[in-house]
Amino acid sequence: MNINATLIGQAIWFALFVFFCMKFVWPPISRALDERKQKIAEGLSAADRAERDLELAQEKATANLKESKEKAAEIIDQANRRANQIVEEAKDAARTEGERLIAKAHSEIDQEVNQAREQLRKEVAVLALSGAEKVLGNEVNQDAHSQLLEQLAAEL
Repeated sequence: MNINATLIGQAIWFALFVFFCMKFVWPPISRALDERKQKIAEGLSAADRAERDLELAQEKATANLKESKEKAAEIIDQANRRANQIVEEAKDAARTEGERLIAKAHSEIDQEVNQAREQLRKEVAVLALSGAEKVLGNEVNQDAHSQLLEQLAAEL
């Protein structure tokens, strides 16, 4: 065999093989590579979007947390003010109730003092009558001398 003919035959078969590969094998492989490249690009794009979304979500969560802390501090402050107000109202109510009880006690004491005075006046009147009976030696009629007894009781 001639080496030139073999070399030419191999070159022709190689050219046919390259043509066949270019025509039937290379386009599906190229399409698969393009699809894979597109999927990778979409994946990277989705990852970038997800990263941005994550950053936005973190910023939003931080803002919400800050707002919640501010609201909580405001609520606590309002609660403290309301508690102080309730304490002051309770103090005022207790003071008012104490003053009312003291006034009631004073009026009861005055009433009891007046009752005791009246009781003492009656007892003094009875003692005065019995003393007068003993001094005069006869009975003093209370109905007949009621005006005198009232005057005596008023003086005492």
